[in-house]
Order: sequence, then C-alpha cells, then structure tokens
Amino acid sequence: MTDEQGALLRRLRKRARLTQEQLAERSTVSVRTIRRLETGRSTDHRLRTLHLLADALGVGTEERRQLTDTLDRAPEDAVVGPPEPAPSVPASESPEPAPVAPAVGPPEPAPAAPAPDPSGSAAPAPVVQPATPSAGVLADAAASLAREVRRRWQREEGHRRVHDPFPLPVRWQPAPAGLMDRPENIQRLQPGDTPRALRLSGDLRGVVAAYRSIASGRLVILGRAGSGKSVLAIKFALDLLAASAAPVPVPVIFSIGSWDPTTTTLRDFLAGLLLRDHPHLARRVPGGSTLAAALVDADLILPVLDGFDEIAEALRAAALETLNATSCPLVLTSRRDEYARAVRAAHAPLVWAAGIELTDLGVEDLAAYLPRTDRLVARGGEGDGTGVWDAVLERLRARDTAASTRLAEVLRTPLMVILARTMYSEAPGREPEELLDTARFPTAGHLEEHLLAGFVPAVYRRRALERADGGRGQRYRDPDQALRWLGYLAHSLSQGTHDQRDLAWWRIGQNLRTATRVLLTVLVSTVCMAAATLLVQGVAAASGHGEPIGWGASVSYALLVGVCSGTAFGITYAALTVVGRTAAVPSRVRLRLSAAGRRTGRRPVRTFLTRFGFMLLGGSVLGVGYSWSVALMSVLKIDYALSRTELMTIVLINTLLYGLIIGLTAGLVFGTLAVFESPMDITAAATPIRLLSVNRTAAGRQLLVLVPALGLGVVLCGYAVVFLSQGLLGTLLWPLRGAVLLGATGGLGGAAAYVLVFTAWGQWLTVSRVWLPMTRRLPWDTVAFLEDAYQRGVLRQAGAVYQFRHIRLQRHLARTYRE
Repeated sequence: MTDEQGALLRRLRKRARLTQEQLAERSTVSVRTIRRLETGRSTDHRLRTLHLLADALGVGTEERRQLTDTLDRAPEDAVVGPPEPAPSVPASESPEPAPVAPAVGPPEPAPAAPAPDPSGSAAPAPVVQPATPSAGVLADAAASLAREVRRRWQREEGHRRVHDPFPLPVRWQPAPAGLMDRPENIQRLQPGDTPRALRLSGDLRGVVAAYRSIASGRLVILGRAGSGKSVLAIKFALDLLAASAAPVPVPVIFSIGSWDPTTTTLRDFLAGLLLRDHPHLARRVPGGSTLAAALVDADLILPVLDGFDEIAEALRAAALETLNATSCPLVLTSRRDEYARAVRAAHAPLVWAAGIELTDLGVEDLAAYLPRTDRLVARGGEGDGTGVWDAVLERLRARDTAASTRLAEVLRTPLMVILARTMYSEAPGREPEELLDTARFPTAGHLEEHLLAGFVPAVYRRRALERADGGRGQRYRDPDQALRWLGYLAHSLSQGTHDQRDLAWWRIGQNLRTATRVLLTVLVSTVCMAAATLLVQGVAAASGHGEPIGWGASVSYALLVGVCSGTAFGITYAALTVVGRTAAVPSRVRLRLSAAGRRTGRRPVRTFLTRFGFMLLGGSVLGVGYSWSVALMSVLKIDYALSRTELMTIVLINTLLYGLIIGLTAGLVFGTLAVFESPMDITAAATPIRLLSVNRTAAGRQLLVLVPALGLGVVLCGYAVVFLSQGLLGTLLWPLRGAVLLGATGGLGGAAAYVLVFTAWGQWLTVSRVWLPMTRRLPWDTVAFLEDAYQRGVLRQAGAVYQFRHIRLQRHLARTYRE
C-alpha cells in the first residue's frame, strides 16, 4: 500500500473515531496489519483485508475504490500469491466473515458497486476481480472448474437414479437454536440492529434461495444417517451452478471424512482434493503456488464440506475450532448427534452459520413413491393391477401393530427406502410383506440389517439377467463372490483410527502388513534385476561382446544380482515406510522438454537439488546391493588365494565406488527430469478409470525415458568417479564393455523396478492386479469389477475415487467380511 493510501486509511479511521484496536476488533483484521497498512509498509496484503476494513469503516463506493486501488494495479504475484495469515479468533468470539455475497454475478474485469442487502444491514462487497492477466487466468480456471463440477454431478445424479421416477421428498426445518450462531451474527448486523426472521424451512427446490438469504454464506445441514444430506448437497451445487448468473465462488463438494485438522490446514486439504480430482490445476502461478491453491486463496471456491460426522471422533472438536477460525462462506453436512457432541466439545457451533435439519419421510411419501417403482408387470402371472406394495402400505397407514410401526420407523429415510425398492420393486420373487414378520425382525435394527444385507445380492442377481451381451460385467454374476470382494474393499477402508470413505485405486493394498509389502518389493525388484541381467548377458553373448559362460552360470549370476539388488530395494522401501513416504499418489506431471511447456513460477535449482538428494541416497543403497553381488561372484570365480585383508579391501572399494556411481546416476537423472516436469493436460474432471489410464501411459513413457538415461548415466558417472578416485583407492579399471553391460542392466532392471515399486500405477499393478487376486481377496480384473460395481449402484464416483453408496452399507460389508 502506498503512503497516500495509508494516509487515506488513517483519515477514514479517525473520521469514524476509532482507534486501531477498535478497528481491529470490528473488522477482525489484526492491529499489526492495520498499523503496517497505515504506514505503507504492507506490500503483500489481500484484497479481502481491505474490504473488511472498508466495511468496518462504513465508507462509500468512491472511497472504497481509492482504498483498494493499490491491488487493482498490483503485479501478478501480489494477486495470486500466498495470503496474509488470518488472525486467530477464539471459539467464544464471532469473527467477521469475508465480505463475499453467497451468490454473486460472473467475474467482471472492473470492480462493481455493492448491491443493497434486503436485510437492511451493510451490504456485502462483491468479489472484485483485478484487471490483470492473473485475474483472467483465475477467472478462466474457475469457469472451467464450474463446468466440470456441473457435468460431473449431473452425471452422478443420473447414475444414482435420483429422478427415477421422481426425487424422494427431502424436506428441512430450522436446526435447534443451540446448534446455530446468534441470528444477528448470521445476518452480519451492526450493534443495535434487529435481526429478521430467517426462512429455514423448505425442500430440495428451495435450498439455493434459502442459502442466498444467509448473509454470512455459512450453512450447516444436519440429519440422521441416510436422510439425504449428500443428495441435498448435490442439488445445492447443481442449482447454484445452473443459475442464470453463475456464481464466482464455484461450489465444490469435498468429502472431509479423512481430514486431520491437527496435521493439515483446511486450505491445504481443499487444494489437495482439487489436485486429486482435477490434475490440470497443478499448474504453477506467479508466487509459486498451484492453480488449485490460488483458487482457494482467492475465495473462488465455495467449499461444500460433506461428511463432518465421518471425521474421527477425537478430531471433530479440533475440526470445528479450525473452521471457526475462518470466515469464508461454506456449507457443512453432518449427522445431528455427532455435530452436537462436537459443538459441546468446542464450546461453540460453527460461527456465523445458520442450520437446517432434514425431516423424516411420512407414510404418504412412501405411498406416493414406492408403487411407482414397481415395474415388474407379470408378478405370478396375475395382471390384476395389484401392486407389490399395496398391502404393506395399508398396514403402514393403519399403524395397528408393533410391526407396522417399526417398519414405518425404518422407512423414514431415503436410504432405507432405496434399499427396500431395490430388494422388492426391482427383483422378482420377493414380497415386502416379509418385512412385517416380527419373528424374523424383532427390532428396527434387524430390519435395517436385513435391507443392508439384501442390497448387494439383489443388484447382482437382477443385473446378471440383463448382461447377455458378453460385456465385462458378465463375469461378475456371482453375488457371493461380489460380497466377498466388496467386503474386503470395505474392510480395507476401515483399517485405522476411523473409517475412510474414498476408495482410491492407488491405495488398495495399503492396509497390507509392512512385512508383506517389503517382501513384495524384494520379489518384484529381484525379478526385474535378474531378468534384465539375464537378457543383457544373453544379448552380449549372442553378439560376441560378452564372456562365453555357460547357461547355468548366467542364471546363477542373474539370480545373485537380482537377490542382492532386490534386497537393497527392500531396505530402501522399509526405510521409506518408517518415515511414511511409500504411499505413492497418481502422477500429475509429464515430461516437457520445451521451456514453453514447463510450469511457471518454479525454482529449477531447488527442484533439482531436492530430487537429486533423495535419489542419491536411494541409488547409493542399490549400488551397495549390486556391489555385494559383484563381490560374491568374484569370490566364487577367483582361482588363486587372497588374504582376508586383500579381500575386504576389494569389497570395500567396490561398495564405495558402485554406491557413488549408481547414486550419482540416479540423482542426476531424476533431478534433471524433475526440472522438465509440467502438469498433465487433463482439462476434464478426473474419473478413477481415466486417471488410471493416464498414469499407465505416464508410467510407460517414464520407463522409456529412464532406461536409456540411467544406462548412459552409469557409463558416464562411472568414468567420472573412477577418474577422480584414481590413485586415492589404488589402480582402478572401468573398461568400456563392462560399463556398457552394467549400464544396460541397471537401466533396464532399475527403471522397471522403480516404476513397479515406487509409482502409483506400479503398486496398483503388483498389489491389486497380482497379489490380492492370488490371495483371492480381489478378482483378477479389478478395474472391470470396480466399474461394474459402480454401474450396479453399489459404488459411486466422487472425482478420482470411488465411494460406497452409503457409509452404512460400507460398514455393514466390512463387518460381514470380518465375521
């Protein structure tokens, strides 16, 4: 901020007769920041900070423009760089949110005048897009993201058959007062203003209108398990995106069950999920952050945080306190009881947030919905027009027995109604009257377990009859097999402190014991290095450039190299396991040799050194392992006696040299490649299958580049190390033929072992496509099985990952698998 504008801020503050401390309390901007702004020493402040101050001072349009004029002409890195840290706000106080209207018009190149607020309070300032190239980049990225989010959830809504035959009625009412903030805080009123009544009752069609009436832009959606919270969140996002004037903040649904607020900030968590589901947002912007992080920092993302109750119970209070330290608009969904306990533990609800609670379905709702789902017109050859649900609905209306009362209680949520529909409306030979059998189902819990247990067999038996075209789904007709495989997947998600929701293909098998994963690493690496050694030896012998040794000796030498190198890979993998670095994630980059294709805002020297140091250590361990095989083979081949001292000297020198040669090769090759990495050009929203396909292609290209690079690197680094060490370690030899053979072996075997062990696609191939099918925990064609389960409605897609249709179904399948 210039001295002139700092003086303007000071003059406006004095005109309002406020001290810096009073202005800080009213605007939630720290005293230190206000002092730096007034003295002109702040050069990295955010536009939102100035709007907070303008709101607190009650300035007019012209004065607001003069106050924010600095950022309108700021350089690019001042716009999209890292935000100024927000002041810490105690849970007992209510922070002033950012002056962003819940629904605003599309981004304009120039600031717009603030619209009047119907509540009579100070109108929130609109989101102002600076007229700079960076603002245009962010606006384009936000518009593209909005299109992809809308397309994704439209597809998912259709796949879930929400509109078949019509959406179940999801109604809502105001949440209890103790789970909402004060009305005057929700409406952002000044002291002395009278809050108006909020309209917090309605159904699916009115959720956007209700949200727009909330000045703070913060809403909590509560409900029991299966009550339709996720469906309401999808409807909210789609309706908001379908508005005639698309909102600048793009509503993005985030599943937050895996969020640990004690280790990951909300900003980093949201940016990470954006990168997972939209890899093209990994592109760097001026300032060094990714495009995903820049969108979050610029308040161009409206977070719809789905599944607060799925956060580990011990972390919910911390999560709520973290959310209370922010002021950005957001929507949060949770089961009521879990949210209430978190509120009591944090001593405050979500600040500035209104709350709604989903209501139960009634008998008339069931009577309108269930008969229209019964489309099996030839039940028992009758044809008298009697529906399968008629008798049950009559009993539910009468409520004359404990069984009918219990069934009405179970069918009060959309989840249970959908399960009942699948079992009885869409599968022949099943009559829903059995749900009134008190001997089989003495409690409501027994009824719910029956519906959950019957869902998977029903969809697999029903869809099996439809698959007569020889498609990939035809091979998965056995419900028992499907239950076992789905149960394993659900069980793998339940390992740890709390249930995970995201079924990511690159994480399948991560719950295997560490010893098993290390053993797999050793086996895969051994096979790669032994096969490469045998192939190179055979080609060299056939061309006349290798030693004429017998087949048995070649196999023995290859196995020796494979075992020693595989052991070195296993040691490296075990060391990485200790520090938690073995969980590979899908690659979001590709190699671009042209400077125009590489990411902007990068620091190539730092990138090179970081990758160089990491791979230097790993390559050195592999070099030591290879030196062991050379030493053992030398001992077996030597025909003359050596003293123990001479033998140990040779072994130590070889260990040092091979460690340096292969370590330097790996460091230089991978460090250089890191400099030429650029984000993958994936402009469409990622799906699990597409992301897997892209990573398979990326792994193949990486292998093609690494094989010659590592081979040539071994030859050149070997000459350099031997030349520099000549005389220091005695007389050293590095013959060209041996160097080329070693380079070819290391290039082929080392690159293959690296791709299969340390990349997401490689781990998927070795674990999910080989090991788990061998142990009968998954089918051989895991991709086809997952996609088939998605088509049947057992799984759903959430960006680049799958999720079970509902957390209750996931827990039921996991419990059944363990039992």
